[in-house]
Amino acid sequence: MTTDAPTRKGRQRRALEAATPVRRVNYRNLRNPFPRMKIFSDDEVQGIHDAALDVLEDLGIRILLPEAREIYAKAGCRVDDDDMVYIGRDVVSEALKTAPPSVTLRCANPDRDILYEPGALMFAAGAGAPHATDLERGRRPGTNRDFREFTQIVQHFDVLPILGPVVEPQDIPMHLRHYAFMDAQLTLSDKFPFIYARGTPQAEECWEMLCDFHALSRDEFEADPHSYTIINTNSPRQIDVPMAQGLIDFARARQLSIVTPFTLMGAMAPITVAGALTLSHAEALAAIALTQMVRPGAPVSYGTFTSNVDMKSGAPIFGTPEHLRASVGAGQLADLIGLPWRSASGSAANLGDAQAANETQFGVWGNLLAGATVIVHAAGWLEGGLTVSYEKLITDLEVLQSMAELCVPTPADAAARAVSALADVQPGGHFFGTTHTMERYQTEFYAPLVHDFSNFGTWTDRGAQDATQRATAIWKAILEKDARPAIDPDKTDALMGYIARKSEAGGAPPLGG
Repeated sequence: MTTDAPTRKGRQRRALEAATPVRRVNYRNLRNPFPRMKIFSDDEVQGIHDAALDVLEDLGIRILLPEAREIYAKAGCRVDDDDMVYIGRDVVSEALKTAPPSVTLRCANPDRDILYEPGALMFAAGAGAPHATDLERGRRPGTNRDFREFTQIVQHFDVLPILGPVVEPQDIPMHLRHYAFMDAQLTLSDKFPFIYARGTPQAEECWEMLCDFHALSRDEFEADPHSYTIINTNSPRQIDVPMAQGLIDFARARQLSIVTPFTLMGAMAPITVAGALTLSHAEALAAIALTQMVRPGAPVSYGTFTSNVDMKSGAPIFGTPEHLRASVGAGQLADLIGLPWRSASGSAANLGDAQAANETQFGVWGNLLAGATVIVHAAGWLEGGLTVSYEKLITDLEVLQSMAELCVPTPADAAARAVSALADVQPGGHFFGTTHTMERYQTEFYAPLVHDFSNFGTWTDRGAQDATQRATAIWKAILEKDARPAIDPDKTDALMGYIARKSEAGGAPPLGG
């Protein structure tokens, strides 16, 4: 009898293990669970908004594109000979009435479609870096191979629902680079794609490739956004030619423009948080207004990237208390005008060390508490945007996935309260073998991506690898697996044929600033 008991318990344990489901996660269409933090009173937020309107009305903003100045003039704005445009608060008010607070972002895979609105939460990898780095190949100018590899890594993780220009493929000339971008995004991913605002010819060719690849008519394409761009103003108080043209092009095509003034306190913006936000808000309102003048109802997103500089060197820095304050204040301004909005994390560190982890995580937390709809540069970004690291992308994803877990409701029903398990375990006992634990042990807790919870002896026996070294193995395994979406080969052939013909014809030069 005593020898049979362990065997019976073992059979019961194995039966429970076999019946326990594998943990499944859903990091798509997250909602921010955190209450909004405030650093300003409602009156102070309104004061910043009013000050921004005063800036547009009295000081004006320089618009370098003649077509854009004409559009502002037709809407009732005053335009001077020195390219200055003065935008009345009534014009801004009318534009905000037609800017949609909620849009659906259409992906190649409908299961990945995104509701982009206040309260939603999206993370995006670092973007726009001229360099890439990893432990095996070192720091180097970004190449098309790097861009394609980063696209594959982003595709692998649901917590990153949109694509982006992680690195610039500098081995591809600028007049052909948009072909490489679309080739990678269309053939290696089924997520929401990014298109640079580098002139009408490049944008139209990107949209032509996208529509042909996904068999979309122009009407179907314009019904909902199928692509997005980032619009950066030239602070202080200036919108250059490519950015103004991008606002016009994307509005006409009803594609999403995410307006993002880059205002560094003490450099391109006043040194105070409120002053920098006044400038950023004014520039964002001017850009948003232009999209609505071009096509009322065009999808557009508010945004800001406001941080500070090291006053000893002038270098931009991120993940600082001032960065967090600015993010929270921007969230209050976004709430005031009722639009979804973009913010950013980032790091000024030169490698993926503790400084880089601290800065990035502090920046992301600030964005979360501020209620940002999309948080850019949330993974991989180093050197203030000069480099994206393969390993840091992976280690940052550990944090992002953990944050995504916080978006999942925590049950507190009768089963979760576990009274039956409490009854099964005597005082001083343990819960490892209870039915309640065995039914849930594979699904109840988050499974780490790169963290190692083994003790020192076991960790040493396994090679004593740190998190960065383990991250190398992870990204290499993703690339080796090469799990790209299933695509009709005829579509790929047609895309390659289009790119070859257009390249032979000379491509499309980018629009100058």
